[in-house]
Amino acid sequence: MTTHDLPSFAVHIPDAELEADPLDPAQIVSGTPEVTGKVLWESADGKQLRGIWQITPGVVTDTEANELFVVVSGRATVAVEGGATLEVGPGDACVLREGDRTTWTVHETLRKAYHITLP
Repeated sequence: MTTHDLPSFAVHIPDAELEADPLDPAQIVSGTPEVTGKVLWESADGKQLRGIWQITPGVVTDTEANELFVVVSGRATVAVEGGATLEVGPGDACVLREGDRTTWTVHETLRKAYHITLP
């Protein structure tokens, strides 16, 4: 059974068990951040993903997908190259655009629930 075939379900995000998702060392600016995550649902065509993602303190760079996420715990500053600097913490919703080049300064281990749309 694939995730798009699953029936409706609920997950308690703060306690969800996540799997290691190693960063590309080229993304790490400072510190020793570690990433874990879990895809909860994926569309049949693989272009829609819903899941949970977590990162420990440090500074990393990324090129974003089209994403909506809600922070469950932790705090970070997300600087969008040529755009806004976003301060995010518990309860904050954030929208990132496909192609945004970002620098994440993670102050406290951040856990988020996300929905990504791929091209």
